[in-house]
Amino acid sequence: MEFYAFHGCFSEESSIGTNFRVNLRLETDTSKAQKSDNIDDTVNYLSVYQSVKKQMEIPSRLLENVADRIASNLLDEFHTIRYLQIKITKINPPLGGKIGGVSLTIEKARG
Repeated sequence: MEFYAFHGCFSEESSIGTNFRVNLRLETDTSKAQKSDNIDDTVNYLSVYQSVKKQMEIPSRLLENVADRIASNLLDEFHTIRYLQIKITKINPPLGGKIGGVSLTIEKARG
């Protein structure tokens, strides 16, 4: 997923914004959906995207905060998710040199 958002510690990042990429890995039991062929029996990717988008729209200074909010929200919203891994990449960060991106990855499991 790609978003234009306003995360960062530098004033330019919070006023101008930049591009971000969010990669998710979700683990859930899909056995019911495999048999029923019904989207209501699985995690709806559109709903996941909308949940991530909503969190990306809330400015934060740190990617750690954004990633934790997204992960916690997904576990609260989708009760069949057992484990998730989220990687957020800030594309071309303003660090004074040519850098393709900086990334943060966190993992959360249902406790």
